[in-house]
Amino acid sequence: MRHFIQVIVVLSVVLSVLANASAIAQERKKTPALREQVYSQLARAQQLADEGDVQAGLQALNNVESKLSSMNSYERAMLWNFYGYMYYGQDDIAKAMSYFDKVTKEEAIPEALEQNTLFSLAQLALGQGDYVKTLAYLDQWEQLVGAEQKQKSYVLKAQALYQKGDYQQALKPISTAINAVEAKQQVPEENWLVLQRAVFFELEQTDNVAKVLEKMVRYYNKPEYWVQLAGVYGQLGQEEKQLAMLETAFQQGFLTKGQDLLNLAQTYFFSDVPFKAGQVLEQGLKTGAIERSLRNLKLLAQAWVAARETDKANAALQAAAELSDNGQLDAQRATLMLNAERNKEAIAAAEQALRKGNLEQPGSMHLVIGMAELNLENFNAALKAFAEAKKFDDSRQSAAQWERYAQAEQKQQDTLMELRADI
Repeated sequence: MRHFIQVIVVLSVVLSVLANASAIAQERKKTPALREQVYSQLARAQQLADEGDVQAGLQALNNVESKLSSMNSYERAMLWNFYGYMYYGQDDIAKAMSYFDKVTKEEAIPEALEQNTLFSLAQLALGQGDYVKTLAYLDQWEQLVGAEQKQKSYVLKAQALYQKGDYQQALKPISTAINAVEAKQQVPEENWLVLQRAVFFELEQTDNVAKVLEKMVRYYNKPEYWVQLAGVYGQLGQEEKQLAMLETAFQQGFLTKGQDLLNLAQTYFFSDVPFKAGQVLEQGLKTGAIERSLRNLKLLAQAWVAARETDKANAALQAAAELSDNGQLDAQRATLMLNAERNKEAIAAAEQALRKGNLEQPGSMHLVIGMAELNLENFNAALKAFAEAKKFDDSRQSAAQWERYAQAEQKQQDTLMELRADI
């Protein structure tokens, strides 16, 4: 914005200097002439400043100011304008504004100079965080310009109102500016849409936040807008749209941050597409975009379990268990292996879970060992495990049932072996 304001200030100087007698005659209020001797001294001060000797330029302006009593309003306005321009070039915004403000206080000056100066003051006040002054200068400026020119102030006014916290009032000018551009089949400036989105967000109008983001995706196609729109769809409970946005962004290579990839994976998972969730997580972990943390490995394991990818789930649970200080993940792996009828692996995982300890239901691991041993027809080992399981409240009843079943199976096997021996 600094460069833009500087251009406006310079233009105000040029416009006023080039104002000739015929143009002055057309002014709404009669403007006195800018005498050549005053102009030449001001131009000399400007030249010194442009050549890098700002102090000499200021001294030249001081010499002009010493003759202030003999100067007319237009000449005084030009003097203040040159002062303002020089101080602005030195980043002394407060002094620059004080001199530009003095320009507007002169009675008979060209309207172009007054208009440009007021608008520049509004911009400078906004940059300084003085939003009340910004609005005051804009009000003065609007009294001097026509209806069509007033569109120029809409965005500036909306910015000041937004920064003041007057969100409802800020909505009209920014929306008017955007609508006027779109009515001409043109694309609004990106920062206008950013401001409108922020206003709707503060007003808690989530539907309208989504509508603005839809435009930002269409007009500017930036990765962050895809991700933000997906997040808003999620807030609105529009999960299908959320997933579609994230999936399309992923396919375009827009999702590179770990958190964005995690959001996509979680959206896949909760949308009952666990296999794709696992793929995204696995890829992110492989590239390093997703941190290889306990939380993320547990999510990967959940995805593969839900997708019935036993080997992948087992590997993920093993990796996660290495980062855990308790046996819960080993316990999950033991159950997974038992359900997959991989009994020896189930026994090993359950024993590991018991060694690490801090289990929510330790008795269940003795049950797993007992059932796996029973599947392997290791009856004595199974009965021993069921006996251990009976020591825990959470597994006592189930252990007793399995114990009776194992005893019956063992008896039946013993009977068959006796029969075969007799034969």
